[in-house]
Amino acid sequence: MTDYTEEEKRIVAYLRDSVARGERYFRAKTIADAIGLSSKQVGVRLPQLAEKSDDVDIEKWSRARSTTWRVTPE
Repeated sequence: MTDYTEEEKRIVAYLRDSVARGERYFRAKTIADAIGLSSKQVGVRLPQLAEKSDDVDIEKWSRARSTTWRVTPE
């Protein structure tokens, strides 16, 4: 996790802990509320983390009013 920013480390750590027992679905606001960032800060980083994270698999799942992300353990 050396090439992650501090915010990215917090997001990945939260997601890794949250999906320890299997896949879950998240919205940026839910993650942001849990780790003390804004939903915009999280929403901007999730697509980047989807490309570079080896800890969890992050997939854009659906878009209604806001994007839902499907997260599974690697």
